Amino acid sequence: MDQTITSVDDLQRLAKRRVPSLFYDYVNSGSWTESTYRRNGEDLARLLFRQRVGVNIAGIDTSSAILGMRAAMPLVLAPAGLTGMLHPDGEILAARAAARIGVPYVLSTVSICSIEDLAAHTKQPFWFQLYIMKDRGFIERLIDRAKAAKCSALVLTMDLPIQGLRYKDIRNGLSVPPRITLSTLAAMISRPRWCAAMLRTQRRTFGNIVGHAEGASDTMRFSEWVGKQFDRTVTWDDVRWIKQRWGGKLVVKGIMDAYDAEEALKAGADAIVVSNHGGRQLDGAPSSISALPGIAAVVAGRAEVLVDGGIRSGQDILRALALGADNVMIGRAYLYGLGAGGEAGVMQCLDIMSRELEATMALCGLTNVRQAGPGTLVNPDFVAPYGGNLR
Repeated sequence: MDQTITSVDDLQRLAKRRVPSLFYDYVNSGSWTESTYRRNGEDLARLLFRQRVGVNIAGIDTSSAILGMRAAMPLVLAPAGLTGMLHPDGEILAARAAARIGVPYVLSTVSICSIEDLAAHTKQPFWFQLYIMKDRGFIERLIDRAKAAKCSALVLTMDLPIQGLRYKDIRNGLSVPPRITLSTLAAMISRPRWCAAMLRTQRRTFGNIVGHAEGASDTMRFSEWVGKQFDRTVTWDDVRWIKQRWGGKLVVKGIMDAYDAEEALKAGADAIVVSNHGGRQLDGAPSSISALPGIAAVVAGRAEVLVDGGIRSGQDILRALALGADNVMIGRAYLYGLGAGGEAGVMQCLDIMSRELEATMALCGLTNVRQAGPGTLVNPDFVAPYGGNLR
């Protein structure tokens, strides 16, 4: 790392300089007008802390339990597609950093590195994220591959029956898989350091899909295959089927409504993730943090509740815990670190967030993350009305 890094914002600025614009924008954007993407961060920032003094804050403990695993802090590295295009071998590097810090890592279905590849290059069990696609045979094989790799949890993303309109990707000519055009080539060669590193790896395609799915035997055929796989018929019956096939811990991601949270529990979810896909699906939706309190109240301890969307500091972690989350997921924050400096950048991101969390807890008079609650905030009610009604 070639400059002083004090925050995730610093990592973001460095990643922007080092990663080709089409891949940087893929991470740093939302759908449509990006109003929901912006709202995720803005609503978190509006939550103010209750500062306390005269409290013994010796021995601050930031650790948490996440689906039975002890974690150094209440945080999971969320699944992210194309991670290996931000930095060569990106999934492996991010998973290694997570293991070194002591938090879970989730591998995406549309990762560059495959399940088997990640398992061969890491020692700590990781989680695997799954989309429900039309090819149910492929889904069955993916689940079986995750079992064989001893993945400790399956994360089922429910909010992608169709892809949101991501205008930045369209303007940048970013397709799945990325195609070489004059504009994309120009974006890549403008980052010679990235190009040189990418030439040193063989991981440049979608390792979980190409060569594994019928009709996706190579990268060119993959594009046609993936366009046919969005499934508008998905229901909670599919979740029950996946739970039975998987047999292990199931996390249902993409919950923004209390009714859907209840349905996820009925379908066998061990945890839910309150998430609007980082503002990348339905623009004009509420922020994840505003949906959290009502949904957490409905879940009421029957499953673990995680939240993502806009969380990019230790203070944001504490805000989420105060409003009912058991743990949080981060995506863009660690991806900025990866783009800025590979494994060391992800480590730096997690270290920054850990230090910020500890400092904020201390100044709020907390010594354990489980002490966080509405009383940790001056204005917890500003996000409370949404998300708590069962229809």
